[in-house]
Amino acid sequence: MLMRRPADDDELMSKAADDAGPAPRWDDGSSHVDGGEEERTAPRTARSYVSKSDMVTDALRELITDGQISPGTPLRQRQLAEQFEVSYTPVREALRRLESEGLVVTDVHRGATVARAESDALEENYRILAALESLAGSIAVSKMTDQDMAEVEDLYQQVAACDPDDEHLAELNRRFHFRVYECARSPMLLLLMRLLWRSFSQGPQHGRPHQESVEQHAQLLAALKDRDEELVATIIRNHVLGSIPYLRRSRQRPQPG
Repeated sequence: MLMRRPADDDELMSKAADDAGPAPRWDDGSSHVDGGEEERTAPRTARSYVSKSDMVTDALRELITDGQISPGTPLRQRQLAEQFEVSYTPVREALRRLESEGLVVTDVHRGATVARAESDALEENYRILAALESLAGSIAVSKMTDQDMAEVEDLYQQVAACDPDDEHLAELNRRFHFRVYECARSPMLLLLMRLLWRSFSQGPQHGRPHQESVEQHAQLLAALKDRDEELVATIIRNHVLGSIPYLRRSRQRPQPG
């Protein structure tokens, strides 16, 4: 059985390691030791260092934004510390950072949980998403290769062939959209859009008639093939904002559970 250090000692050692950073090394990989050997004068090279709190933050952010951890899921510090093989200190710091990003909420009695999107904020999220996705689409137009276009068209065909109640439809729809946006070659834009997509528990297109989506996707595909940046941006913006009326209708219906 592995013996665990007391939590306080573990946290102090982890914090010291995080603060101290890696030991300096020479550019040939050897450590510098004072003493009998002649002093080395070779220049040092810059080395990147990722702290434990950065590692936990990045990993949790990806799990949350990719939907692998659902909204409302409790985030227990002890479980996370064991999962990432760190002390509580990096976990607490990661949770604080994610709370500042709006991905985590902390309650005095319940502790930290994955944030749930408030329904009143969803309309605003749609408007932000419309701006970001239309920008990504317009940037993507000039950067798309023939292979990119072929893959986008293949995903369009898969979405169009689905029945409205197909369990794979939501995921295929997401892949179609993001295959277009990936062509913008902008990691920051992709991150922001993924964060916003996560705020819609059933996807931003939930409630829209399937045939309506297919028709708008066909218009988008045609504009992409014509390399019309302005039209692509307009189609995407209208497509996203067109979900708002369905959101308002869903609010008027009793919600299950």
